[in-house]
Amino acid sequence: MRLVVLTPEKELFNGEIKLVRLPGSNGSFEILNNHAPIISSLEEGEVKIIPEKSGNEIHYKISGGVVECKQNNVILLIEKLLAE
Repeated sequence: MRLVVLTPEKELFNGEIKLVRLPGSNGSFEILNNHAPIISSLEEGEVKIIPEKSGNEIHYKISGGVVECKQNNVILLIEKLLAE
């Protein structure tokens, strides 16, 4: 499954992943391979990404955003990254 993570300033991530966990407006949820199509708004919280090859987790604290998943392509639009 391919994930692209974008902020207004730059592309943060573009690659194959096993899983992405997101802070949805109605609670945290995960997107895995072959997930049903979805568009969701995101709240302030943490995004967790597990890349396909390395398996090393990547974490981003975000102010909010939007995610779209369709045919194993996930686009994550982040409003703003928050300081750790």
